[in-house]
Amino acid sequence: MTTAIGEKLLSAEDYFALPDDGCHKELVRGRLVTMNMPGFEHGVVCGNVYFVLREFVSARDLGHVVCNDTGVLTERDPDTVRGADVAYYSYDRVPRGQRPTGYAGVSPELVIEVLSPDDRWAKVLRKVSEYLEAGVLVVCVVSPGDRRLFVYRPDSADREFREPDELTLPELSPDFRVPVRRLFE
Repeated sequence: MTTAIGEKLLSAEDYFALPDDGCHKELVRGRLVTMNMPGFEHGVVCGNVYFVLREFVSARDLGHVVCNDTGVLTERDPDTVRGADVAYYSYDRVPRGQRPTGYAGVSPELVIEVLSPDDRWAKVLRKVSEYLEAGVLVVCVVSPGDRRLFVYRPDSADREFREPDELTLPELSPDFRVPVRRLFE
């Protein structure tokens, strides 16, 4: 469902200032798009992804890892704010000790989206494109249903990983490696 308040397109700032009405939504080209809350499996996989990434980033003091549909501004005029399941901002993009109020104002280096059963690939791929065009270096889409992971980068071929594979993300760190199966445990 798409709505605009008084037919006026919302800015990212307007969207952030809205009171919480308990509905899950994103801002897409100035309009609110309401979505269903994801289910249990989605939460388990998001938690696993966050844990693996946070553990790695914290041990090396690399930056910030955020989760829980943290807003990422992907377009301006009209504004789009997407809710990333998990994202990573290096200290180069959001300096140590800073925790912006509202949206970061810069794109994260890494976004990880976990598919929900009602997600459609056409919409997911549009979201991936938005992230990459906004300056995200790598987007991972995790598919719990078939236990696969897809990696998208702006200037290289897409890659698919399955449970026996090892995921590497040199954009995060040259030594980042994780067995894909850990994300689904």
